[in-house]
Amino acid sequence: MNETDIGTTVLILIAFLAAIINGGLGYGFSSTAVPVALLVYTNKVLNPAIVLIEVVINLYILVIHWKNIKTIFPRVFPIIIGAIPGVLLGALLLSRVDSGWIKLITFSFLLPLVLLQAGGIRRPIHSEKAAGLFFGTGVGFFYSVTTVSGPPLALMLSNQGLVKKEFRAALGIIRLSLSSLTAVSYYYLRFYQPESMGVLATMIPSVVVGIPIGTYIIRKVDPETFRRICMSFDAWFVGFGLSRVLIQLNLLQSPWAYSILALAIFIDGGLLYQYFKQGNRK
Repeated sequence: MNETDIGTTVLILIAFLAAIINGGLGYGFSSTAVPVALLVYTNKVLNPAIVLIEVVINLYILVIHWKNIKTIFPRVFPIIIGAIPGVLLGALLLSRVDSGWIKLITFSFLLPLVLLQAGGIRRPIHSEKAAGLFFGTGVGFFYSVTTVSGPPLALMLSNQGLVKKEFRAALGIIRLSLSSLTAVSYYYLRFYQPESMGVLATMIPSVVVGIPIGTYIIRKVDPETFRRICMSFDAWFVGFGLSRVLIQLNLLQSPWAYSILALAIFIDGGLLYQYFKQGNRK
C-alpha cells in the first residue's frame, strides 16, 4: 500500500468515526477528524472540504430542531453577529500563514478545550449578550482557521443551561452560520482546488453512513457517558497531533514531544476514572 492509499484509508476511517460522534452529540465532526487528517493534509487542502460537509450536517441538525429556533435565536444572535469579523480575519490569516504554524495553533487551542469538556466544567456567564459578541468573534476566527468550533461552543452553551433540544438547535444555527460564512470566504480566497474536492468526495460516504449510526447509538446509551468517551478520543487524537507538529516544526525532538500526548492521556484518564467512580450522570 503506497502513501496515497494510506492517506485515503486514514481519511475514510477518521471521517466515519467523526460522523458517528457528530450524529450522537450534534457536534464533534471537525474536532475529531481534523487532528488526524492534518497529519496527511494541510489546512488549506482539508479545511474547504470539512467546511462544505459541515454546512450540510448543520443544516440537517437545524431542520430536525426547527421548532426550538424561535426560543433560542435571541440568545445566540450576538454570537452569530460577533462571528462575522472573526471568520473574515481567520480566513485571511489562513491564506497567508505557513501550514505548520496553523496546525500548532489548532492543536494548542483545542487540547485544553477538549479536556475541559471531558471534565464537565460549567461556569455560567451572567452578561450573556455582551459575552456572546466577544465569544462569537473568537470562535469565528478559530473556526475559519481550523474548522473547529464544537468544543468551545459546547462549553459556552452548556454553561448557560440550555436543555437538550435547545442545546442542539443553538449548536445547529451557530455552526451553520459559521460554516456558511467560512465557505463563502474560502470561495473568494480561491481555496476550492481539485485536491480539496478529492478529499470531500472521499469523506462523503463515511459521513452518510456514520451520522445515522451515531444518532442510533445515543438513543441506546447514557448521553453523558457517550459524550465523555467521545471527548477522550478527541483528547488522544489532539495530543498525538500536537506532539507530531512540535517535531515537524523542530520545537521539540522525539521522544520528548510525545510527553504532550502522555500528559493528555494521563489527565483524561484521571477525569474518566473520577466520572465512572462517582457514577455521575448529568
